[in-house]
Amino acid sequence: MSRTVPRRLVGVLEQLGAMTRTGKEDRTSAEATTSARMGLGSWIIVIVLVGLLVAAGVFGYFGWAQGGGTDMPASGYVAMALGVILSLAVGFGLMALLFYSSRKGYDEPPVYIVSENEPENDSLESRTDPERR
Repeated sequence: MSRTVPRRLVGVLEQLGAMTRTGKEDRTSAEATTSARMGLGSWIIVIVLVGLLVAAGVFGYFGWAQGGGTDMPASGYVAMALGVILSLAVGFGLMALLFYSSRKGYDEPPVYIVSENEPENDSLESRTDPERR
């Protein structure tokens, strides 16, 4: 059991492209694959995002600790419920519009259709020349 779990984990990580096998069966080279894919800019983004996550956690913890024992009035609960319901309604509506437009073909790039009455060369000269109209 102790050997099959790491092998399965390595197999999943290989399928995701996070690890590659080296010459030996038990060793993997995660550093080579990761460093080849992630440049300096990617690492800076990861560090900034992790820092923001930690800051949000600290802020949430201190807010929770400072606000303990206070009561919220009924209007606060009503406002919170309305905010949640309206946010969910907007999210569901936007996702429905996204699926609708994708299924109906509205997301396709525009195509210029040439009619039989129009000349093929639609340059500026043909628009201004009275004989060609």
